[in-house]
Amino acid sequence: METLSLMDTWPVDNAAVAVIAKDGSVLGTRGDQDRQFALASVTKLLSASAILLAVEEGALELDDPAGPEGSTIRHLLAHASGLDFSEDVVRGRPGQRRIYSNLGIDVLAETFTERAEMPFEDYLREGLLEPLGMHSTKLMGSPAAGGVSTAADLSRFAAELQNPKLLHPETIAQATQVVFPGIDGVLPGYGRQRPNDWGLGFEIKDSKTPHWTGNTNSPQTFGHFGQAGTFLWVDPVAGLACVGLADKNFGEWSAEAWPPFSDAVLAEHASQHG
Repeated sequence: METLSLMDTWPVDNAAVAVIAKDGSVLGTRGDQDRQFALASVTKLLSASAILLAVEEGALELDDPAGPEGSTIRHLLAHASGLDFSEDVVRGRPGQRRIYSNLGIDVLAETFTERAEMPFEDYLREGLLEPLGMHSTKLMGSPAAGGVSTAADLSRFAAELQNPKLLHPETIAQATQVVFPGIDGVLPGYGRQRPNDWGLGFEIKDSKTPHWTGNTNSPQTFGHFGQAGTFLWVDPVAGLACVGLADKNFGEWSAEAWPPFSDAVLAEHASQHG
């Protein structure tokens, strides 16, 4: 894809991008697809998928109590438990506000470890990463933000999200619909969003503006971006996913570069595939 050359204008030392079709085929790449990058919060997509797999396997249930009083695994996945971003402090009642919480994802992993009697890191690797062939992806710390991966591995993950073979398609469909609709909150880096829609671990674009995806990404677009300068989105209307990894932290450069990059990818794909 010719538009991927826009990556060369990013003010970073190293970057890698990939575009993945609905059938899992890789339509285009640029940059070193096997270079490992810190994922930051894109890690949440992997951790959430592992938790969803554990729900499928019966180790957990979405409405199991977890986190603050009145909160469940569903609340934690959807950033609606009331937990603070990083401090062990409750900032609101479950289901009332979208309080983006790294701690909430960590509590999810701890809850899994307690109930399944298996380290979450091991389950993530054995249950999700190895079956998908993501052998260069590792959890190096927090399940909320401690992952490292490559564009090649995340392309495999993006293929799974679009055409699930490991997880059940209904699980992905449920995870990428709005959970606790209509609640407001702050989208990190982009300010207060009314509403701040989220699925089960997956951020949903919906009507958010400004946003890190393209202006032409459909409202159904889901994914995540990371403070490390990383993103992964899936646009089910376009039948397309895009991975972007860089070694420069998110900031003004990415807020300016990512949306037109995504728009160009979508436009080129539409021109080639009608």
